Amino acid sequence: QVQLVESGGGLVQPGGSLTLSCTPSGFTAEYLDIGWFRQAPGKEREGVSCLTHRTGPAYYGDSVKGRFNIYRNNAENTVYLQMNRLKEEDTGTYYCYAPLSSCSTWMSGSNFGSGGQGSQVTVRA
Repeated sequence: QVQLVESGGGLVQPGGSLTLSCTPSGFTAEYLDIGWFRQAPGKEREGVSCLTHRTGPAYYGDSVKGRFNIYRNNAENTVYLQMNRLKEEDTGTYYCYAPLSSCSTWMSGSNFGSGGQGSQVTVRA
C-alpha cells in the first residue's frame, strides 16, 4: 500500500472552507489514483472524492458535489481536496488513500481501505 502524508483539517464554521493535502511517499502522485474517504462517529465510511491518474476524471460523492474540488499539483507531488461551503454534516475524520482499483470502482464500492492518521474536520457554529 502506498504511504501517504496527510495534512490540513481543523475547525471551521458552517459555510467556511478548508483544504486537505495528500503527498505519496516514494511515488509520483501524477501516476496514482488518489482520493479521500471520511468517517463520522456512528456513521459508515463514505467516499468523498477521487482523482484519476494523469489526466483522468475526478469523482465526487453525491453529498459533496458542487462544493468540494479535488486537484493535483504535479510540481508539489501533492493532491489537494478543497472543501467549500462546509456543513455540519461534513464533520468527520478524512483519510487520504491510493486505491489499487480505479477511482470509479473505489468510489462506487464500500471497501475504502485502511486510512493513515487522518485529518479531523469539524464544522461547528
